[in-house]
Amino acid sequence: MEQRHLGRTGLRVSRIGLGTLTWGHTEENDAADLLKVFWEAGGTLVDTADVYGDGEAEYLLGRLMERLVPRRDLVIATKAGSVPDPERRFDGSRGHLLSALDASLARLGTDHVDLWQVHAFDPGTPLDETLQALDIAVTSGRARYAGVSNFCGWQLAKAATWQLAHPGTRTRLASTQMEYSLLQRGVEREVLPAAVDLGVGLLPSSPLGRGVLTGKYRHSTPADSRGGSDQMSAFVAPYLDDTASRIVDAVATAADGLAASPLQVALAWVRDRPGVTAPIIGARNAQQLTAALSVETLSLPDEICQALDDVSAPVHRYPDHDWSTL
Repeated sequence: MEQRHLGRTGLRVSRIGLGTLTWGHTEENDAADLLKVFWEAGGTLVDTADVYGDGEAEYLLGRLMERLVPRRDLVIATKAGSVPDPERRFDGSRGHLLSALDASLARLGTDHVDLWQVHAFDPGTPLDETLQALDIAVTSGRARYAGVSNFCGWQLAKAATWQLAHPGTRTRLASTQMEYSLLQRGVEREVLPAAVDLGVGLLPSSPLGRGVLTGKYRHSTPADSRGGSDQMSAFVAPYLDDTASRIVDAVATAADGLAASPLQVALAWVRDRPGVTAPIIGARNAQQLTAALSVETLSLPDEICQALDDVSAPVHRYPDHDWSTL
């Protein structure tokens, strides 16, 4: 699999990443199959978080690295900052973040992670305190690189420029992880331009529109899908409207013309967008992952990309466009 630099850093990662959001509910044998298929295909970037499965995802990944895939062959990315507190969803304080990192390292069975990300912006903590925690993690060797997740455009820009404005801070943001797909292009408004300008690599989550872009929901909701489950149906529902249906139909048409699958077309589109380093795929089984990894051989023709751009174009007007005509 092709390797790409993460933002403006020397860290190279596979251009498709493996997500472990559901590993808290995945049998160890199934997770082992996923990791082995990914590794054998040349995949390196594995994305997790301290709250995935209440820590079980990290613990499971650590066990698999111990017996199945060498730690040196993987780029491990984890996150901290989300908390199960109805009064405070995120905690970006120095104390919480560094304690969470130590707990992640213990579960993963490693002395460092390759990429450590703040899971979300915490308005209750001064941003400089959060960024100082990232610096401590990197300078202490517990993390090789640092990034953020779910930061909007001004939050990302503020964080990156604060680091540049303080010479004593040796850590620079390497990445930002955001949802990005043909069904969710909101990051193109401010986050992606900021990331490109600042040299921060974008790691798209849900690149298949929460599974909708595979085409599985075109005619009905499969009983064994996320949309058919009581726990995940609300997660999928926002992408089952008429607008999404038109986009999915366009993806299916493009796939027919290319003798490819809708999954391959949708994933290739986001993988090769300017500023994107590696979409994160959350496959439920090895068969799904193998289908996603087959996109390695597909490059979309320019006319197909333009057609998909047009049918899925978000409405960005003032102040992003057309302001000079007002």
